[in-house]
Amino acid sequence: MAFEKVLIANRGEIAVRVIAACKDLGIRTVAVYSEADRHSLHVRFADEALCIGPAKSTLSYLNIPAVISAAEITNADAIHPGYGFLSENADFAEVCRASQIKFIGPTPEVIRMMGLKQLAREKMQEHGVPILPGSRGVLQTVEEALETAAQIGYPVMLKASAGGGGRGMRVVRSADDLPSLFAQAQQEAGNAFSNGDLYCEKFIERPRHIEFQILADEHGRVEVLGERECSIQRRHQKLIEEAPSPALTPERRERVARALREALAAVGYTNAGTVEFLMDETGELYFIEVNARIQVEHPVTEMITGIDLVKAQLRIAQGESLDSILGGPVTLRGHAIECRINAEHPVTFVPSPGRIQALCLPGSIGVRVDTAVYAGGVIPPYYDSLVAKLIAHGHDREEAIRRMQRALEMFVVDGVHTSIPLHLAILADPEFQSGAIDTHFIQRHLARRG
Repeated sequence: MAFEKVLIANRGEIAVRVIAACKDLGIRTVAVYSEADRHSLHVRFADEALCIGPAKSTLSYLNIPAVISAAEITNADAIHPGYGFLSENADFAEVCRASQIKFIGPTPEVIRMMGLKQLAREKMQEHGVPILPGSRGVLQTVEEALETAAQIGYPVMLKASAGGGGRGMRVVRSADDLPSLFAQAQQEAGNAFSNGDLYCEKFIERPRHIEFQILADEHGRVEVLGERECSIQRRHQKLIEEAPSPALTPERRERVARALREALAAVGYTNAGTVEFLMDETGELYFIEVNARIQVEHPVTEMITGIDLVKAQLRIAQGESLDSILGGPVTLRGHAIECRINAEHPVTFVPSPGRIQALCLPGSIGVRVDTAVYAGGVIPPYYDSLVAKLIAHGHDREEAIRRMQRALEMFVVDGVHTSIPLHLAILADPEFQSGAIDTHFIQRHLARRG
């Protein structure tokens, strides 16, 4: 079924990105917005726009009745949730289905399954996807946690089963520390996710964070579109992503891809998603979780494959097969890097909302900017501080780094602090340039800078 009108249940650059993909397919769009976003670009670019509430996201972008009402009022055929907000909310996907509105993403059942990390681990392990040694299910008591940790050996990581973003996670280095850290993680998980369930797995001291992009149609076919290196992160929030990973061999890439195709087909996964792994010092990969949505960093995969992932999402949701969408084997070309330009102080990391007084976006060959900001526009204090995603593509990693450095130097944002100076410093760091990075890179980099 071809869509005539799609509602975008999001804001900012991802809403603009979805509108662009819809325009390419000749689909009309509906923007929803909070009172704080009345003058946003996604409101201007959509064919229709409705205000769904005040600035607070719980009263607007997270307000399921308001979003569904907007779709019904405008006769939208489908809803694209973007990322964040309601994108991995199984209840929302279920309400869409009950309202006969197509949810552009996996089914509610799969979203719910993937949202419970321990259950997702079990499903992946059943089909040969490697997982870290850990508990066989949710830990019921501190005593069970102590027994599991003793079996797999310290250090271990306690993790929230329904978690994300680093909340409900604690590294435990000894049995003496486990009871208090268990209580802390359980309380934090309960507060953040209304679910205090924890599980335990072996902790890798210096891991790389690597994720695989997948597409799955509604006819049983799953395709893996390579991987992304996401090790440059601060407090579990990614700053720089690149594709492909400098650490992955073609043989290991294909081995993991085979296992993922089998596992995701078996659970009935559909639409776009990302499967996240940790890589240890020996190069072995271990499954962490599935993000059942489009990712912030999807443009680097688009740059090396030539595949528009958001258009693919729309076409899959319309019932098209991957055979017709991809048109042949997926090939990886060159190297791409993405820097998340945030409105924050580059040293203190304090958010810097405010009005953008002047803006100059970089361009030229191999450079792409995904953004929803404009001169005179406002970065509001109510949502994430993303200004833009800057993506550079080159024949190889060295050329991609040089193009990114050039683009960062030509990116002008006046009126708010941005993370551009931090990105320039990271790209100039010899450790980053060597590609020998891990998730603790930022701490070492900041220590070197003093």
